[in-house]
Amino acid sequence: MMSAMKGWAFALVVIFSVLLSWSIPRGESERAFLSFSSHEPLVKVVSLASADGGQDFFMEMTDSAATNIEYDFYRDTCPEAETIVRSTMAQIYSQHKNVSAQLLRLFFHDCFIQGCDASVLLDHSNGNKNHSVEKQAVPNKNLKGFDKIDQIKEVLENVCPAAVSCADILALATRDGVVLAGGPFYPLFTGRRDSARSYYDEAMAEIPKPDDNITQTLHLFSLRGFTDRETVSLLGGHNIGKIGCEFIQSRLHNFKGTGKPDPTVSPSFLNEMRVFCEDNGNEKSSQGSPMAATMASPMAFPTAGPMAAPMASSPMASRGMNEKPAPRGMPYFQQLSSSVSSGAGFDTHYYQSLLRGRGLLFADQQLMANERTARLVRAYASDDGSTFRMDFARAMMKMSNLNALTGSQGQVRLECTLAG
Repeated sequence: MMSAMKGWAFALVVIFSVLLSWSIPRGESERAFLSFSSHEPLVKVVSLASADGGQDFFMEMTDSAATNIEYDFYRDTCPEAETIVRSTMAQIYSQHKNVSAQLLRLFFHDCFIQGCDASVLLDHSNGNKNHSVEKQAVPNKNLKGFDKIDQIKEVLENVCPAAVSCADILALATRDGVVLAGGPFYPLFTGRRDSARSYYDEAMAEIPKPDDNITQTLHLFSLRGFTDRETVSLLGGHNIGKIGCEFIQSRLHNFKGTGKPDPTVSPSFLNEMRVFCEDNGNEKSSQGSPMAATMASPMAFPTAGPMAAPMASSPMASRGMNEKPAPRGMPYFQQLSSSVSSGAGFDTHYYQSLLRGRGLLFADQQLMANERTARLVRAYASDDGSTFRMDFARAMMKMSNLNALTGSQGQVRLECTLAG
């Protein structure tokens, strides 16, 4: 009974959010976001009940309430928690626009491995500093945004010591970053707890790769319960940020070990990528050092958030290191034909790129190699972005609940990098 009541309360919040979001013009997300800094952020929401399977989706969401994840979990222990996350993210975003893309990818890489438990943030596993951790796995080596989560955590610890989990901070900060970058708001349950263990082997094997074919990509997403439609919408997160050149270069010179370029890439687009990603047109992928990426796997979410003002980025300093020049990479918006009009990060330009055979990642372009996913790409590209935004919001809500630790499970870390 209590679960059903929580579910209905959550549904009412969503419906009210939808009605309010219709009054916020597209492209005013940052101003609207900031104007709600002291209230529950009911802006930029998309309708979650009108899509196929909407009723089933609400059942999935309300079922999760029975596991102690619920809306406004911190109303008694830290009532300002979500406001603090939101206002701190707004401050960070004002200086580093690429934080939205960084956290979107970080969140995906956390949730995709054993669920949304902040295990990707750990510097050790179960107190064992000699055990490899997720951060060290090849797909995760260029993840960024750890310092931003630490920054938010520090603010919360000063206000509500030992109350708010790192897993919830990452989920909330990612959602707020999406809104700041022009994407849809989506309500979140909270009450996640943090894992004491990190999963290196799983991260090595189960994170989707930039050169995966469509069968491999759909399989990995289906293991987490995502449909084809949800998979295609999540990959649309590559709308923001940029794809690091290191994830493109194998297509330019040594595709799947052939020593030749990817034969599916048109010569003109191949030349564009080479000019953009190679110094003086001479740097080969087998030479020089790998370049850091805002995103990497097909959820190299932002840009390639596997994703324009949202894409513009300031050089980011690595943790504990001096500030370095921004890594080279390509955003989907930049490589579109000038005839395609787009001013927002979360619209149709990712899907329009795929229709033109201009997917930066092989895994992205592979969405056109399967009729089911190609049909979804065409559908998302055919309107003003409303369908994509709606589906993306629903899929992100679903991802945020993957295998969450709750109740007596896990812990609330005092520092996000260290298990207690």
